[in-house]
Amino acid sequence: MKNYPILDTERLILKLTDLDDASFILELFNTPKWKQFIGERNVHSLEDASEYIREKMLPQSERLGYGNYIVIRKEDGVKVGSCGLYDREGLEGVDIGFAFLPSYEGKGYGYEASQKIMEMAFTDFGISKVSGITVKENVASQGLLKKLGLNFNKYVRLPNDDEELMLFSVEKKED
Repeated sequence: MKNYPILDTERLILKLTDLDDASFILELFNTPKWKQFIGERNVHSLEDASEYIREKMLPQSERLGYGNYIVIRKEDGVKVGSCGLYDREGLEGVDIGFAFLPSYEGKGYGYEASQKIMEMAFTDFGISKVSGITVKENVASQGLLKKLGLNFNKYVRLPNDDEELMLFSVEKKED
């Protein structure tokens, strides 16, 4: 795998997910909010998590140079969540997504990590539009998307998914 840059904020380090993160992915994907708002990914063992990383995350990172980042707190090296840019079937452009372990929610980590990811999208990755999708019930994610400058556009359905999602987006501001 290529050597990708590690992103840095005031309190956080963001690194692309790799196979060493399987135990964290297993924990995150099985939190109640992940299952409620993002969905069941059938990741129930370390082997499942490794396979998910290998099949779903690494190919996009290798193809595009960005993807799912593990969010690590600088002060103690603890993995607190994930944030990234996703090339999703059925969506134009890229989708920003984020999820944090319950004990690290509400501390501003989601905003700090997402703001850095969006900055990189527009300046380093040459992306001109960032979208965000969420279920209607996920008011916290809607609030974060709005705080990041994304505006609600319309309701959409992704291929092979019956759930109606709210689509938010923002375009790069021209200098």
